[in-house]
Amino acid sequence: MKTLLLTWLDRILIADVFLVLLGFFWFAIAVVGESTGIPLGYQIWQKLWLPLFNPAISILILGAVSSWGIKKLSQWFTTKQGS
Repeated sequence: MKTLLLTWLDRILIADVFLVLLGFFWFAIAVVGESTGIPLGYQIWQKLWLPLFNPAISILILGAVSSWGIKKLSQWFTTKQGS
């Protein structure tokens, strides 16, 4: 059960990392476009910041901390049972 949970958590985190990276690259390109006067989606990115990218970053941080915590607890219980 723990292995299945960690596997799915890792898969979700991988997808979330790609979403956050996509948002970062889109932001960087859109800022350059906005400064040069070329419309590259900066206004759309701003509208998607709160409903999409902000929660994606929060989920990424929460998932990484949760994954670390589950692995550390598992490691701690394994060493406790072994001794």
